[in-house]
Amino acid sequence: MKVLVPVKRVIDYNVKVRVKADGTGVDLANVKMSMNPFDEIAVEQAIRMKEAGSVEEIVAVSIGVKQAQETLRTALAMGADRAILVVATEDVNTDIEPLAVAKILKAIVDEEAPGLVICGKQAIDNDMNATGQMLSALLGWSQATFASEITVEGDSANVTREVDGGLQTIKVKMPAIISVDLRLNEPRYASLPNIMKAKKKPLDEKTPADYGVDVTPRLEVVSTAEPATRQAGVMVGSVEELVTKLKDEAGVI
Repeated sequence: MKVLVPVKRVIDYNVKVRVKADGTGVDLANVKMSMNPFDEIAVEQAIRMKEAGSVEEIVAVSIGVKQAQETLRTALAMGADRAILVVATEDVNTDIEPLAVAKILKAIVDEEAPGLVICGKQAIDNDMNATGQMLSALLGWSQATFASEITVEGDSANVTREVDGGLQTIKVKMPAIISVDLRLNEPRYASLPNIMKAKKKPLDEKTPADYGVDVTPRLEVVSTAEPATRQAGVMVGSVEELVTKLKDEAGVI
């Protein structure tokens, strides 16, 4: 079975994001970029499935700027077999919207014919949590979201997913789209030998036009602002004082 894993280039999760002074977006100048953490978990899951013998080939896909080559090389160094980069914009500040991404992924799925698409549940830069669901709708495939455990049995997959009330286990018929959550696994670090080997693995470069997809934005970002500074807490001397402050000052009771 072939597995397709979409990965996105985002600001590293350890970096404190800064908003531009004019409020037009996030400052990306000299900022460390890396693979979206949820996508990294998806890559790790595909690799573990290959090691278990249920997967034969892993194809990593990224849609965005040319610099996303670095992100794909990371996926290849982790254990993916080959990669596809769709250069959809030259501007690092332009974020390709979920619908356009899903349409491109559909075209790639039609070409590659994978048995499974494993993706992160969302990207940490825009938190859309929409691409996997849109891809499922476009393909007419089964989907399982927020996966914390995946087991493949024949032509179906058992997926334990995190819901508000706890855990839910469902069985989906493959081919399917599975979006993964944080507790699915702990991604491995790419070793130096594998990083060197990744440089020789195939990486095809495409454009949206190759797949007949228009990536013109449908949304316009009006303004970007940092969240309000959290106010310092107040020490109270008794339960009665706490209740009074919650009632009279905070207005929550």
